[in-house]
Amino acid sequence: MPRLRAENSVLIVVDVQERLAPAIHEHETVVANTRILQQAADRLDVPVLVSEQYPRGLGPTIQPVASLAAADQVIEKIEFSAAANTTFANRLADLQRGTAVVCGMEAHVCVLQTVMDLAAGGTDVALVRDACGSRDPANAEAAFARAARDGVAIATTEMVVFEWLHRAGSPEFRELSRLIK
Repeated sequence: MPRLRAENSVLIVVDVQERLAPAIHEHETVVANTRILQQAADRLDVPVLVSEQYPRGLGPTIQPVASLAAADQVIEKIEFSAAANTTFANRLADLQRGTAVVCGMEAHVCVLQTVMDLAAGGTDVALVRDACGSRDPANAEAAFARAARDGVAIATTEMVVFEWLHRAGSPEFRELSRLIK
């Protein structure tokens, strides 16, 4: 996969929801890194899509993440893979971005199935390891290993932000580098 470029990327936040998040191992880190990615995406004009798995059962997107998402970015689904949801797939296609940067919960179910479907459909995919989680960390580790074997790039929040920035010395660099410190 080529280096990440803001102008070719879309950020996909998968199922960071009220009733699920507290059960996720180290969910505070997942949420904090998701917010960094959202802020970087906003500053660098990277479109964002947020999926919600059966919100009547799992609740809406948690407030710290929802507060950075516009209402038209949030898409309800019942499919485990966001890419298998027609509304989501159509919105993603309309964006005409070749690279998906994916984070969210649970790494081994909805996140993994989403990245696998995206990659199978020809999208370059970066799975953000430190912005993904599962209830059991062993499940998350298995998801990262499987995704990597299937051609998905494994990245970290800092890797994504600095690849999107491309260089230092800009107002965007000064603003976003503060989020990482």
